Amino acid sequence: MRENSRTGPYKATKYTLFVCCYIFWVASGVLLAVGIYAKIAKEKDVVDTLTTDPALLLLTAGSLMFVITFLGCFGALRDSGLLLKMFLGILLVILLLQIAAAVLGFIFSDMVLQRTELLMKKGIVLYREDMDLENVIDFVQKKFLCCGVDSFSDWSQNIYFNCKENNPSLEACGVPFSCCVRQRNESVFNTMCGYDTQRREESSLRGRIYTNGCLEKIVLWGKQNLLLVGGMSIGLLCLEVGWTPFSFFKDVLFDLQYKSKPSMTVK
Repeated sequence: MRENSRTGPYKATKYTLFVCCYIFWVASGVLLAVGIYAKIAKEKDVVDTLTTDPALLLLTAGSLMFVITFLGCFGALRDSGLLLKMFLGILLVILLLQIAAAVLGFIFSDMVLQRTELLMKKGIVLYREDMDLENVIDFVQKKFLCCGVDSFSDWSQNIYFNCKENNPSLEACGVPFSCCVRQRNESVFNTMCGYDTQRREESSLRGRIYTNGCLEKIVLWGKQNLLLVGGMSIGLLCLEVGWTPFSFFKDVLFDLQYKSKPSMTVK
């Protein structure tokens, strides 16, 4: 009777943990496949750092997530106490690191903002060197209706857009098309609308390109959508907090059921 009372919650915990881990395991496999495809599709990979290469970021996140969910998925399915303890330990480490990062980010918010600014300016320098990075920057500028990091003049740091006299680029002293303001009733978008804009006064560029920087727009968006950002962060944290005692409970039930079985002796 006591064994049957343990078998019910044991099986429920086992298959619930397996299904949850399996869903995230499949999702991590998709991330990994997209990252591998993006890495192979590049003709010449110049950008190879984690912070400025989206394909490498997908590969890293997908690989880490794939390994962690593999431990939880097969640990629950095969009743492996070792895999479940590894899964539990990794979850605890990640949870503690996220809490520490959140606390440090709140305390040193000015330093985080400066590091973000340097990272974004590095992305501007490497624009045109990596197709994935170029698409990310164009998406951000079109999404937030901005140009550059602090202002549109930040694009002078890129070799294709700087205003040097010996610059042979057709885009010299200009800005990317993603900085341009879309006009109403415009059937064909002019990709050269940012041509020679850095030589002009900012007041004369209103209505042609966006002159405000993206860093200020992103920070403003974060403040305006504080509930959304906080809700997503708390949701992710609750998911990890929920997984941690869940896997621990599964491990405890496994030990109890294993110890409750009578040992077989050979005469």
